[in-house]
Amino acid sequence: MKTCVVVTGVGAISPLGLDADSTWQAAIAGTSGVAPITHFDASQHETKFAAEVKGFDGEAILGRKDARRMDRFVQYAVVTADQALKDARLEVTDSNRDRIGSIVGTGIGGVTTLIHEYETLKAKGPRRISPFLIPMILPDTAPGQVAINFGLRGPNLAVTSACATGTNAIGEAFKMIQRGAADVMICGGAESCIVSLVMAGFNAMTALSTRNDDPQRASRPFDKGRDGFVAGEGAGILILESEAHAKARGAKIYGRVLGYGLTDDAYHISAPAENGAGAAKCMKLALDDAGLSPKEIDYLNAHGTSTQLNDKSETAAVKTVFGEAAYDLPISSTKSMHGHLLGAAGAVEAVICVKALQNSLIPPTINYETPDPECDLDYVPHTARPKALRAIMSNSFGFGGHNASIIFGKNGDSR
Repeated sequence: MKTCVVVTGVGAISPLGLDADSTWQAAIAGTSGVAPITHFDASQHETKFAAEVKGFDGEAILGRKDARRMDRFVQYAVVTADQALKDARLEVTDSNRDRIGSIVGTGIGGVTTLIHEYETLKAKGPRRISPFLIPMILPDTAPGQVAINFGLRGPNLAVTSACATGTNAIGEAFKMIQRGAADVMICGGAESCIVSLVMAGFNAMTALSTRNDDPQRASRPFDKGRDGFVAGEGAGILILESEAHAKARGAKIYGRVLGYGLTDDAYHISAPAENGAGAAKCMKLALDDAGLSPKEIDYLNAHGTSTQLNDKSETAAVKTVFGEAAYDLPISSTKSMHGHLLGAAGAVEAVICVKALQNSLIPPTINYETPDPECDLDYVPHTARPKALRAIMSNSFGFGGHNASIIFGKNGDSR
């Protein structure tokens, strides 16, 4: 019999808010977190807007000395992990630290630090480079720093699978608990890459929206007029525990992790396979792992990037998996509000899914105005929708052909 894994704590830093509750409240209100870029001078860029985190002060929270030794994506990871641990009321002690681990992923890593130090090298020479350069840019510094800050001596690693990263991190943590490698896992994703070079690179791929005259309406998943994704940043963290461990310490339980699937398209480095074949297989694997039929999924949190190819292929994949039931399945993309957080996207969306289960409320897809004949499902446009939710699937797909799906279930559900 599989070990039951539950969610006991959540944390988030996003363009919608600096914690999980404010992020959730903004999402159900249909609030956009997109605005003109402030992190750098974007006047020469094709895209001049993004979904930035607003009001975050790492030095005030972590202290000036520690914050200066962490790239912003690591700061997000550490602060969000602290939020989640406090939410779970989980105390790390000598008696349990060997059985608590962390998997925190990032899509790009410490690119802000890398660019800053390269500019220092050009201007002042190699002797002026920070001794913290290398640890600050490494993807695995996020889970490593989480372990150091909270004294975790259990399994620890980083996941990097582009925009599937956050979901993969949670899924792998889920499986780690199931196989008995840990009792508790702190897991999720963190990203901070709204910098000139990265934005220029995405523009060169024609991946970003260029709706500069109306940024808040630029992210429009499944809408016929979509013209690219909106870059975002932030972090999402879940505390996962074996149900036995959670109950033994009297923890509150948000819900359960029921199933996880992952595949690769083996098709193209940045475009999805035709008709979403790899995504469909991934969703089927998650359903099989959970022991659920497609009709038992009450809501799908879509990858829904607002790009022409992704939204069309994800819709086709949903139809493949759900058949005629696809037309009765509520689907929404919260990227319409918080943008695409890349390696942190699936993690923040997982936090939103857990909140949706808790509140029996589906967040909307905003900016959905003109139906696309190739995207003809129920995308919960404009307004949050009350619904009793027992099982939620969340999808994340990334460059490299990575596909990840995870299913959360209501606590106490006999399934």
